Amino acid sequence: MKLTWLGHSGFRLETGDAVILIDPWMTGNPAFPQDQRDQAIQGATHILLTHGHGDHSGDALSLARELQIPVVGIFDLISFWESDHKIAGIGFNKGGTVDLAGVQVTMVNACHSSSLSGPDGPIYAGAEAGYMIAAEGHVIYLSGDTDIMADMDWMGDLHKPDIGILCAGGHFTMDMSRASYAAKRYFNFKTVIPCHYKTFDALEQDASVMVQALPDVQVIEPQIMKAIDL
Repeated sequence: MKLTWLGHSGFRLETGDAVILIDPWMTGNPAFPQDQRDQAIQGATHILLTHGHGDHSGDALSLARELQIPVVGIFDLISFWESDHKIAGIGFNKGGTVDLAGVQVTMVNACHSSSLSGPDGPIYAGAEAGYMIAAEGHVIYLSGDTDIMADMDWMGDLHKPDIGILCAGGHFTMDMSRASYAAKRYFNFKTVIPCHYKTFDALEQDASVMVQALPDVQVIEPQIMKAIDL
C-alpha cells in the first residue's frame, strides 16, 4: 500500500487494483507542483471526497470527466453532480460501506461544514464526512476536515484503525495539539500522518507539536509527491 501526499488534504492511495485520489485539489493549490500532475493522477480508478469545499473538491469534476472514473462521497453532492454534470458517481451516506476495487470504504461522521461556491454565496453540498478505509490488513481513519468529536470514541473502538490521516492545521479544523489529543484519547494508532497544514500562512507549518505529543506513535510528516509505504 502506497500513500502519496498531493498537498493540503489531497492524497493518492494505491492498494491492490485501486488507485484512489482523495480530495484532489491541484489546480490553484500553492503546495502542489503543477508539473507533476500527470504522475499524480496516472492510473486513478476512483475519486473520494470528504466534503464540497473547493480546497477538497476543486478538481473532482474535471478529473472524473478526463479519466472517466467515478466520484465517491456523500449522496446529496454526488447525486447532484450525476444529474447536473453528467459524471459517474457512487453516492452513499454515513454508516454505509462501498467496495472500491476491493477496498472497503465506510463513511463516518465529521464535524465541519460542506458547501460549493455559487454566484450568490455558498450552495448546500450535503454533509461533511470522514472515512474508514480497510485494505491489506490495515484500517486507515481519514478524518476529513473536523474538530474533536465524541463520536471518535466509538469509531476507534468499532473500526480499530491503525493508521490515522488527520487534519491538523488549525483555524478551519483541529490543530496539531487537538489532533494529538484525539489520537491519544480515542484511538490506538501505530502511524499518524497530518494534513491540511502548511498550505496557507493561517495554518500550522510543521508537525513538531504532534511528534512531541505522540512519542509512542510513528508520526510521518508527508512530503509532496513522495510515496509512503504503509
